[in-house]
Amino acid sequence: MGSEHNSSAAVRRAGRRSARDWAVDIGAFLCAGCFLVLSTDAVALDPGTSPTALFLDQLRGGLACAALFLRRRWPVPLALVLLVAEPFSHFVTGPILVALFTVAVSRPPRVTAYVTALAYAPVPFILASGPDASDPRTESALTYFVLLAGAIGWGLYVRSRRQLLSSLRERAEHAAADARREAREDVAREMHDVLAHRLSLLSVHAGALEFNPGGDPAQAGQAAGIIRESAHQALQDLREIIGVLRAPEQSDRPQPVLADVERLADESRRAGNRVSLDLDVAGGLGSVPTVAGRTAYRIVQEGLTNARKHGAGPRTPVSVTVRGASGRGLTVEVRNPAGRGGAPPEVPGAGLGLIGLTERAQLAGGTLEHGWDGADFRLSATLPWDTAAAPVPGPAERAGTAA
Repeated sequence: MGSEHNSSAAVRRAGRRSARDWAVDIGAFLCAGCFLVLSTDAVALDPGTSPTALFLDQLRGGLACAALFLRRRWPVPLALVLLVAEPFSHFVTGPILVALFTVAVSRPPRVTAYVTALAYAPVPFILASGPDASDPRTESALTYFVLLAGAIGWGLYVRSRRQLLSSLRERAEHAAADARREAREDVAREMHDVLAHRLSLLSVHAGALEFNPGGDPAQAGQAAGIIRESAHQALQDLREIIGVLRAPEQSDRPQPVLADVERLADESRRAGNRVSLDLDVAGGLGSVPTVAGRTAYRIVQEGLTNARKHGAGPRTPVSVTVRGASGRGLTVEVRNPAGRGGAPPEVPGAGLGLIGLTERAQLAGGTLEHGWDGADFRLSATLPWDTAAAPVPGPAERAGTAA
């Protein structure tokens, strides 16, 4: 009985019992029947019990045992009927124990308390009658009420254990859902950061070819080559991200570091942007810790992407400033002038990228600010640089390690 689970609740509500429910119900019926058989001798030894009365008492006990198959649908009414019948039949004691256990397991504590009060209602009258301790009936009554307490206590224990397990399962499900949500957010940030940069380069050169179809063939060929290379890099980045999703535990995909900012700026210059770098980092770019360096790289990447998408034309000037030292922190700032018509109240289409950058900065322990500063759009971040944090290798060191 104690091994019943709430997982079969839907089946019971539909009016059907599972095989496990039937096994438990049959076990409860047999337990009550065994109690009836084992207690027969105690009643038969009473000189005042006639064979007919004994047979009728046993019949009532058998019917009470059979009624236990109704305990799942009507546990409280069944317990009340059996408690009312108890003074008239000794053999309903076993079914009463099963019924009280069911009430304690399946019903709220308040309902259990009401049924328990009814079960112990005869106690004051028994005490008021001054029972003789040597009277067998006193011993029988004491045993009966102890058994009731045991059945109710066992039922309450099973109920509390089920609630605890249900609570733990619910917490585990919430934790798993949170983990999946965070994983999706991480993938979304990575996809946006990597692909938006590549595709914006491709869009700039494709737009140039579209609006100048009769231009210099050499320049057109160079732009087509850059488009092909950008598309190839975008596909390669997408393939690497999908590989990480399929086998994250075996992935050794290299992550960008702050030293890769110079390569990032070269790509933007090839696309026509005028990018100026002001890098003043104590100990060199390779001395920046892994998390801070990667976050700074992503901020610069998003700033260059937004400058191409929302700036003042394909040759938008962009200034990138990175300063910092161990113990003082790392600051990153990207500026570009507004597009045609001045600074809009909001940057169209840039919401997701800026949200992702804000989350990245917060996860790294820093802050991110963005908005219009006069005629320029300014993206600024402050990241912590712990003195105990280990530096990361630059592109040259990583290439040597891979070789």
